[in-house]
Amino acid sequence: MANTKKKIRPVSQSSIVNRKSSIYILHGWTYTLDKWANFARELESKRFEIKLLKIPGLTEKINRPWTIDDCVNWLYKKLEKEKDVVLIGHSNGGRIAMAFSIKHSDKVSKLILVDSAGIYHDELYIKVKRRIFGAIAKTGRKLARVGIARDFLYFLTREGDYKNATPNMKKTMVNLIESDKAPKIDRISVPTIIIWGQDDRVTPVSDGKILNVKIKNSRLFLIKGARHSPQFTHSEQVTEIILKNL
Repeated sequence: MANTKKKIRPVSQSSIVNRKSSIYILHGWTYTLDKWANFARELESKRFEIKLLKIPGLTEKINRPWTIDDCVNWLYKKLEKEKDVVLIGHSNGGRIAMAFSIKHSDKVSKLILVDSAGIYHDELYIKVKRRIFGAIAKTGRKLARVGIARDFLYFLTREGDYKNATPNMKKTMVNLIESDKAPKIDRISVPTIIIWGQDDRVTPVSDGKILNVKIKNSRLFLIKGARHSPQFTHSEQVTEIILKNL
């Protein structure tokens, strides 16, 4: 009898990647997507389909302040017809991605957080910064007349994002930070990859470690020499981590 047993061919890495779901990227607090071009191309070169979303209020206009629920509802409309999505969130985009994954875990096959926001801080220096901003809010008109004094206060508080925001986005920023008070992170059930710049001064490494503890099905990767945006400065390393863990 002839041997009809078929030869089993090993599955190549490229064919595995070809069957991956689309990757949706939620950028951080930025008003332009220019810096994301190289990283998107890096992922596309690995045969991923990349969809870089424009977030309302930042790279798209809004006509009122938004809450975290508004962000989640907006993202759901974008992904309503999708399933098994790979979701990458950087900084504020990570905050939105986590909130979405809690409410719509059935939509997400893998969550990737890059130097994510979402951990509420109430240390002394943070309280001082908030008091300064409270004073700015109350005396904004007077400070507006003295540009140097106003800019010096912004420098002291290191809140350039707030300084450059529109009135709607200033209130949105406050709303999003307030949402961090609700401890829901441990409800994330989606397999999660956490990537962090070891020298991040915006969202410290300790935040990444907290996320790693709270999200049970998660792995933490630290990028040596990187700061808040390793996807730009160490794109090959970040891409390799993503590739190996999908």
